Amino acid sequence: MTELSARPVSPLLRILPPGLYAGRASKLVERSLLAYARAWFVFVSGVFEPLFYLVAFRIGFGRLVGEVAGPGGQPMSYVAFVAPALLASSAMNGAVFDSTFNVFFRLRYTKLYDAMLATPVGPLDIALGEISWAVLRGALYALAFFGVMLAMGLVFSPWALLLVPVAILVAFTFAAIGMACATFLKSTSQFDFIQLAVVPMFLFSTTFYPLSVYPPALQIVVRISPLYHAVELTRDLSVGVVGFGLLGHLAYLIALAALGLYGAYRRLARMLLK
Repeated sequence: MTELSARPVSPLLRILPPGLYAGRASKLVERSLLAYARAWFVFVSGVFEPLFYLVAFRIGFGRLVGEVAGPGGQPMSYVAFVAPALLASSAMNGAVFDSTFNVFFRLRYTKLYDAMLATPVGPLDIALGEISWAVLRGALYALAFFGVMLAMGLVFSPWALLLVPVAILVAFTFAAIGMACATFLKSTSQFDFIQLAVVPMFLFSTTFYPLSVYPPALQIVVRISPLYHAVELTRDLSVGVVGFGLLGHLAYLIALAALGLYGAYRRLARMLLK
């Protein structure tokens, strides 16, 4: 019996045709760890970007705004209002970078995935492995940011401990969607479309001000943004406002994550096994 056939596979994945999944997604994570072993500064830069935002609001703009109405209508400082949203944005940025830019170059230029298919690795392994690495990167950013929030006294409830698991889900959602989108890109100039989606989400998904400031018609558009649901989750948990509405935000993110993973796998299978 070969090593491949002896390897246990989840019953849910046995329905896949042979060659699509071999249970070796962890090998891609291991490869990324080795590749980034000497590029740790890339991760440090990703941690400091939202940190600079937070410090700027703490010592600058936050002093001008004062208190704002937070979840449940309770007053809170502007820095405390923005901090959990920046944590969600940090997880998004970390996941999107790896799942779009890196995947594109490995797919279109270095042909790394074509070489992987010559081994006992299938398209689903590639999708799961790359998304898992992007999630790890997003989770690292979120964990570092949460530590900064804790040090600055911006954690007000035991429920805030769930911010890191939520950030991991946010990273998974954006990594899956990002990887699926990266398979449609054909040139580096098309990365502008990625920025065209990410930057408006960062600016307008209630990151810096509440949903009520938008006109009713525009509020509908904002609610479609996955980052909006991520921000609402993290902001409510940061102050301990917990209700059934959080389940709707969770369901939205989980559904998008599943859709993105399926789309990434299907696109890779079509492109690499043609």
